[in-house]
Amino acid sequence: MTTLRALECLVALVDAGSVTAAAASLQMSQPALSHQIAALERELETPVMHRLGRGIRVTAAGLAAAEEARKALRAAADAVHIGRQVGAGEHGRLRIACAETMTAWLLPVLRQWRIRRPEVTLELAEHSSADRMVAAIAAGTVDLAVGPRPTATDEHLELLGEEEIVVVAPEGHAFAGAAVTMADLATQPFVHYTRDNGLSAWIDQLAAHHRVQLKPVLRTRSPRTAAQLAAAGIGVAIVPSSALTSRGSGVVCRLTPPIRRDIVVVVASPSDTLAARFAADLRQRGRPTEQGQGVPV
Repeated sequence: MTTLRALECLVALVDAGSVTAAAASLQMSQPALSHQIAALERELETPVMHRLGRGIRVTAAGLAAAEEARKALRAAADAVHIGRQVGAGEHGRLRIACAETMTAWLLPVLRQWRIRRPEVTLELAEHSSADRMVAAIAAGTVDLAVGPRPTATDEHLELLGEEEIVVVAPEGHAFAGAAVTMADLATQPFVHYTRDNGLSAWIDQLAAHHRVQLKPVLRTRSPRTAAQLAAAGIGVAIVPSSALTSRGSGVVCRLTPPIRRDIVVVVASPSDTLAARFAADLRQRGRPTEQGQGVPV
């Protein structure tokens, strides 16, 4: 296989017009350059130059190969340049997965990256399951995931903070102003989650732990939608505080005993400069628990 060094020698030979000048331009000895040219000729199975009394004449094959060699050398230089930029966090692509309720918390960091690193392409996908995000990392389709702690993972994981799990009910509901127990929830119509949302199994396990039978009247994939449905009087809902918005009516009630969940960042490759810097910016963003506490829906 022809090396880039051999191609570099051929281009220098064409440009300089002599072995002596070509070797000098590359800061190498004449025998070393001749060795590279000989190896290239064996690869091409044809001479690339003819030696004359006072110089050389490049053959048609040599000129044609040199033209393509220039392209290869430019491509190699571009590859090194891009690699250095990506390594410095100034270029490349970062594929981010996040729990759908965490998007608002990510926005300041995403905005900052668009301003400070315009050459970095960001791809954001929202998910309703932490385990599916980890599976995407394992499959190589995601570089970094932000959301609740997955059931299990061997990937690199860092704790960012925690958020409270709360109950949403319509305005004027008996729960307003009170701390709500799981037993209290068993007396109310309940807005539950579809099976593809990680909260579905988690809430079922929580209810089973408290020996409570919930009464689902409707299922939704989105915690934001669950909060809005509960505010509209469809039933009460359990949601992470990051799902709360300032729109609409409704009351937010604390569970007793309080329930919180970890918010983590999972990184596919901790040595990846882009992913490591994004994770660092998330840590500086502030604890996720500061978002959404006590906000009416």
